[in-house]
Amino acid sequence: MSDQDVLGERESMDVDVVIVGAGPAGLSAAIRLKQIANDKGEDLSIVVLEKGSEVGAHILSGAVIDPIALDELLPEWREEETPLKTAVTDDHFLLLGPAGSIRLPNFMMPKLMNNHGNYIVSLGNVCRWLAEKAEALGVEIYPGFAAAEVLYDDQGRVAGVATGDMGIGRDGKPNAIFTRGMELRAKYTLIGEGARGSLAKQLIDKFDLDKDSDVAKFGIGIKELWQVDPSKHKEGLVQHSFGWPLDLKTGGGSFLYHLEDNQVVVGFVVHLNYENPWLSPFDEFQRFKTHPAIRDVFEGGKRISYGARAITEGGYQSVPKMSFPGGLLIGCSAGLVNVPRIKGSHNAMLSGMLAAEEIAAALGRGEEYAELSNFDTAWRASAIGKDLKKVRNVKPLWSKFGTVLGVALGGLDMWTNELFGFSFFGTMKHGKKDSECLKPAKDCKKIDYPKPDGVISFDKLSSVFLSNTNHEEDQPIHLKVADDTLQKLSEHDVYAGPSNRYCPAGVYEWVEEGEEAPRFQINSQNCVHCKTCDIKDPNGNITWTVPEGSGGPNYPNM
Repeated sequence: MSDQDVLGERESMDVDVVIVGAGPAGLSAAIRLKQIANDKGEDLSIVVLEKGSEVGAHILSGAVIDPIALDELLPEWREEETPLKTAVTDDHFLLLGPAGSIRLPNFMMPKLMNNHGNYIVSLGNVCRWLAEKAEALGVEIYPGFAAAEVLYDDQGRVAGVATGDMGIGRDGKPNAIFTRGMELRAKYTLIGEGARGSLAKQLIDKFDLDKDSDVAKFGIGIKELWQVDPSKHKEGLVQHSFGWPLDLKTGGGSFLYHLEDNQVVVGFVVHLNYENPWLSPFDEFQRFKTHPAIRDVFEGGKRISYGARAITEGGYQSVPKMSFPGGLLIGCSAGLVNVPRIKGSHNAMLSGMLAAEEIAAALGRGEEYAELSNFDTAWRASAIGKDLKKVRNVKPLWSKFGTVLGVALGGLDMWTNELFGFSFFGTMKHGKKDSECLKPAKDCKKIDYPKPDGVISFDKLSSVFLSNTNHEEDQPIHLKVADDTLQKLSEHDVYAGPSNRYCPAGVYEWVEEGEEAPRFQINSQNCVHCKTCDIKDPNGNITWTVPEGSGGPNYPNM
């Protein structure tokens, strides 16, 4: 007997376009589709599914946003009340050492690193505002519904998605509140789940979309929002730094952005190709805040929010084929982040708008479920491709030559691309997957992190509390371990259990119980949906899947 027989038939809804993810890419696509349809006097049904409890609940980014896409999508936005309130007024770049810092002169920075004209924002609030714009145009947005399955027609083309069932118990059986998921069948499906999305991962594998691209690369970004002493607040200041506390072989950096209302966002990014399994990105972040050049900003302040998210870092050469029969990948599902700028929202929005135009044109020609292969040429010729191509070698140079020489060569490469339109390095390869980069624990130096002081630095559980993370406890664990024996023999015995350290939410533990073998415990209720485990596990043995809709963090203003 099949699961369908046991659980019952799903209800089905037919729409023109279904969009997975109410992030910048998905919402921009929805708005642009409606703009085109409304201009033609046509009725186009568009549904956006969002797994967070509300739009913006799962959105986490720095963020300094380049308004290039917004100017194109909503040209009148500057005359309205919007969440873009704080224009960048000052740029600082610091190289940190253990006890001091050096500010790098701004004139050394390529023009594309200049943030003047950009805005410091809560990207979650920007998405809430975009959702209002989309709904005003007639887009239907359903928060709290996780797209859990791709639907295919009898020709193998993508024909929509199905939302996950609600009310499945930990034992895998329906409970008293069971509700069957719904099928949303669409002529075109856009996947805008963000970095390492579960459906995007399946589609890339099924249609071999990455066969001609370089390996995907990622970082983990960890962020806090603080209310600081007004005397220490400098509205409009953007400060980026690299160096300490990471060693010179480990890629990463940090940022402080001064918003309005005496708020400062502080973030720390660690490239997930790091080698030492004893490294903990969360603890490196907490240590970073204690640096003499950083600590003073937060003394006397109050931490308000916490969150973490994987970031796509492969760039131009790692973007897979984005078209498949019946739909497109958009935004960070394809990996459109400009790594040195730490910006992806503008490219995500531009990709959604470009996808909308391709779909509208196809529907105008009477084509349904087609493979819109023109999109793969169009994005590279667009502002997205030009933005990413200029910085394509920054990450590989950093990875190959380390922080000091690699960053210097990356800067030189950006200058030559900017001034002359070419690179001395051509287009470099990234090398190994992030999951293949860890060295055995015995070959690496153990890192002893200082105990958090509860004032500037904190522990994981108190941090997760601030993320408002919640999952229904009686549901199947959404973090799937393929081979428990392999997890013990390799992840534990060879690499000393790095999952306990790379996870920024305390999800994974190796529990010692007397003389018995250690047990791998998964505290799935803590999961903030960062997806790091799906990327960094040394055997690719952990798969992140969607839990029940509305589960996970509830970021109010991240």
